[in-house]
Amino acid sequence: MKLSTLLLFKIFILSLLVSFINPTSKNDANYTREEQVNISIFKNNVDKVVNVSTIIKRSNGFFMDETQIPAGAGTGFVWSQDGHIVTNYHVVQNGNEFLISFHNDKNTYNAKLVGVEPKKDIAVLKLIKSPSNLSPISLGSSSELNVGQKTFAIGNPFGLDHTMTTGIVSAVGRKVEGIGGVKIHDMIQTDAAINPGNSGGPLLDSKGRLIGMNTQILSGSGTSSGVGFAVPVNTIKRIVPQIIKHGKVIRPGLGIILLPDHIKYRFRIEKGIVISSVAENSTAEKAGLQGITQDQWGRVYIGDVILKIAGTEVNTFDDIYHALDRFKIGDVVEVEFLREEKVKKIKLTLDAI
Repeated sequence: MKLSTLLLFKIFILSLLVSFINPTSKNDANYTREEQVNISIFKNNVDKVVNVSTIIKRSNGFFMDETQIPAGAGTGFVWSQDGHIVTNYHVVQNGNEFLISFHNDKNTYNAKLVGVEPKKDIAVLKLIKSPSNLSPISLGSSSELNVGQKTFAIGNPFGLDHTMTTGIVSAVGRKVEGIGGVKIHDMIQTDAAINPGNSGGPLLDSKGRLIGMNTQILSGSGTSSGVGFAVPVNTIKRIVPQIIKHGKVIRPGLGIILLPDHIKYRFRIEKGIVISSVAENSTAEKAGLQGITQDQWGRVYIGDVILKIAGTEVNTFDDIYHALDRFKIGDVVEVEFLREEKVKKIKLTLDAI
């Protein structure tokens, strides 16, 4: 009898411990496990997602009065406790002032532009005065994403504050046209509904970690058609700290200026990229690379044509941008180039550009 009572007492204590460690509220019983995950992700991240309004100032009239014109709105997310906000470059493009609003906060906060990387569609803002207890978003990884895993997008579509949509990773490693003729590589494709206003908002995994930043949709109507794209978080983690530290991205380069692709074809050159000129005191100059020259009669002579960088073929500006994007300043790379119909190879140390 005593043994039975002791056993029942132990079971009772154990059940109390289990309920304490894994409490289930009465409300949880009304939702499926999947719904509980969805609700938890939204609640844990909604205060880390902001509405970004971009204002353009224009002079108006004889007295040069300034008029503030709303240029658009998008989404962003809290990067650091000291008030850095990450969003898309195209959300803040051409803006003079930026207004930030939070979920369930009636105040609007002014922010200044810290810096941008247009070719990755990334911009960083800094709150001039921050609300108390800012909580940065949790960072995940985009290197091991799998097609089929769950995604969650939080943003402000069509001006509707803090909306969440769900979907899956539809594809990885996409190349999407960016700004300045350079593609954004390794983009995440998702079928989570992404609409105008979602730009700059976070794409999260099932643990509520940032895996990408929603940037654009592929649609003829301008609304979600099941094909949305996000800049991978690993790219964001590499770019944003540089912008915060330097106000810009400091990239590695060879110290050369390229002949535009459309002019290159006039010289009947289809393979490689033509060096237009070489920067003074650059790595390229020290290595003896040569650009285009012109004689006294105005005849133009092609100099060196770069064929490969670190074993990767380069035929366009986009190619060379991404070939060098894998390296950092000070790295040594092998450059294969054509000079007077002879293929040559040299090793160059990458400079900061």
